[in-house]
Amino acid sequence: MKKILLILCFFLQNIGAFAAKPDTLKIQNDETRYLTNQYFYELEDPNNSWLPKNIINNNKFHSISSVFPRLKYSKSITWLKFTIKNNTTQSYLPVTIGKSVIDDFDIYYMDTIIRNGRKEAALKGLSAKDPMYNTNMLTQSITLINVPITADSSRTFYARVKSNATTVIPIEINSADQFIHKRSIENMINGAIMGMFIIMALYNLMLLVIIGDKNYLYYVIYIILLGTTQSLLLGFGSNLFPDNLQFLNNYVTPVLRICFGFSLLAFAGEFLQFKENLKQYYIYYQFLYVLYFISLIATFFDYTHFAYALITIAMLTTSTSLLVLVTILYMQGFKPAKFFIIGWGFFLLSVMVSIARNNGLVPYSYFTLNIVTYSALIELILFSVALADKINFYRRQNTESQLTALTIARENERLITEQNIFLENKVKDRTQELIQTNQNLSVTIDNLKSAQIQLLETEKMASLGQLTAGVAHEINNPINFVSSNVRPLRVDFDELFLLLTKYELAANNPDKVELLEDANNFNKQIDAEFVKNEVYVLLNGIEDGAVRTAEIVQSLRTFSRMDEMALMPSSINTAILSTLVILRSSIPYFIEVKTVFDDLEPLNCYSGKINQALINLINNSIQAIKAKPKYANESITIYTYDHPDHITIKITDTGTGMTEAVKQRIFEPFYTTKNVGEGTGLGLSIVFGIIEKHKGSIQVHSTPGFGSTFTVILPKNLIDEDEDHN
Repeated sequence: MKKILLILCFFLQNIGAFAAKPDTLKIQNDETRYLTNQYFYELEDPNNSWLPKNIINNNKFHSISSVFPRLKYSKSITWLKFTIKNNTTQSYLPVTIGKSVIDDFDIYYMDTIIRNGRKEAALKGLSAKDPMYNTNMLTQSITLINVPITADSSRTFYARVKSNATTVIPIEINSADQFIHKRSIENMINGAIMGMFIIMALYNLMLLVIIGDKNYLYYVIYIILLGTTQSLLLGFGSNLFPDNLQFLNNYVTPVLRICFGFSLLAFAGEFLQFKENLKQYYIYYQFLYVLYFISLIATFFDYTHFAYALITIAMLTTSTSLLVLVTILYMQGFKPAKFFIIGWGFFLLSVMVSIARNNGLVPYSYFTLNIVTYSALIELILFSVALADKINFYRRQNTESQLTALTIARENERLITEQNIFLENKVKDRTQELIQTNQNLSVTIDNLKSAQIQLLETEKMASLGQLTAGVAHEINNPINFVSSNVRPLRVDFDELFLLLTKYELAANNPDKVELLEDANNFNKQIDAEFVKNEVYVLLNGIEDGAVRTAEIVQSLRTFSRMDEMALMPSSINTAILSTLVILRSSIPYFIEVKTVFDDLEPLNCYSGKINQALINLINNSIQAIKAKPKYANESITIYTYDHPDHITIKITDTGTGMTEAVKQRIFEPFYTTKNVGEGTGLGLSIVFGIIEKHKGSIQVHSTPGFGSTFTVILPKNLIDEDEDHN
């Protein structure tokens, strides 16, 4: 039952990550908070193509399901958008990234500066590489940026993080006093840990000198390399390479980890004597060296992503393989191997937890963060005991009978086999549960995505249906002009052609006077002058219908590229008039539409998208007026204004208006005040996205019962994003 509840909690938490908007992270005095997915949006930048100026107001930020942002081979750079409120008494907050391999960490924010006596918004940036963050012991060995934010205020920040290693990014927001206190304790703990490594190295070096056993030489080298890699994990490497973290992360760190792997294999092979005791597995043992050699080659040829991934695989494979080999050796009667089983068991567990943490499979906590370091210390103690026990083992081996050793070995084999079978069954059952859970989550996510796509398509089809209905209604009248005039026009032409035929026959037979008289009589009968005037009237009606049809077709041309993604100069005034032509049939008789236009130059914009936004806004005003219980002097007035660097479109209606609570939510997707079945709630959301794509803004002023005014501001200097990047 507990497992089911945990799975449900995990499912609900991840579903919330897709729907919730990020909250403002509030920092109090004496407080440290992690930047979790509750407080940020993410924007991947695997090609390093986004510039800071393009990040501000970028609408491609999105929420993620994992608690912390995570970098991987296909996403080595990411941007995070988050808002912090400073409830402390200090004017800055330290932002840190704990024990992770980070190449770059930059933070950008908008600030107000005074230029030429005027306040202007300016983009400012901070970098963890700034020497000011490496000037004292408290700020060394961590990735740190002090973000400026006055007390009791909020500010939105944009963080850029880069790393070639697959890792989670545990960003901490600290109050200044808590940061100093916490760093003091962490420095003491880190110093104690490194002191233990140094003591273990010196102690075993002393034993090497006293005993002269070659095993201690390999062990001292192993301790030195293990301590060095752990010191890099604790962040001490940044003290040696403060100005070249990329060199540290791309070369020094992976090379030292590879050397540690070599020392581990060498020490294990010498201590456990694989060549003599496990001849049938010795080739496989040598193959483990090949994994580290490939990692080393990848590092030197700048395949850093691949090198880190291969090192992780090599470490996991080495730990698992050595654990199996040592178990086999222990089953054969080599008693000191039991300490290696425990030691490598701890190390394997810590490596698996670390990998799972970096891939977001287990929660990020102090325990999972430091498990590798603490398991390494336990491993060193157990290995030291194993070395001492090895000496005692060889002393006891001469006095123990082979029969007793064989009996113990068989009993251990039976117990280990049963335990392995039990564990394998447990792992198999748990794996099946996880697979089923992941499949259910995948189906749910696919259903949500499908529903969202269907709703968007529904909104598009609704707009298309409205457009089609308007065109059909508008084009029907001029077509009726033409079709209703064609028949009488044909009758008139038939009479005129018959009259001409009679006169032609009389002209060809001048001696037959009766033919001319017959033609004159027919002329009087049909009243040729009346027929001529009627022909002109009918032709004028057909011409009027053709002109009105051409006007409708011309209006439709502006809507022929609704999905056009290229910028092109377009007349906004013409677009508004074309929209009104298309919507003419849906505008009731009691609504007066007025236009007040400035003389606007063609605007560089996505014309199809602008037309779609105009249709949605004007149609929204029409529906707001139609929703009133009584109509009196109803109108929609559309203004355009020209400014030096932008234009303004203002649409004012006398509709029902809206409350402040409704106004705050009208641009949210799927939010609607209409009855069920009357709207999807996507119309104004689409408008907001279109205006944002044009780097513009939209404002709403509304009074319940008196109508609303939508004001759209569009810049004149909009350029294509691809051209901007080039």
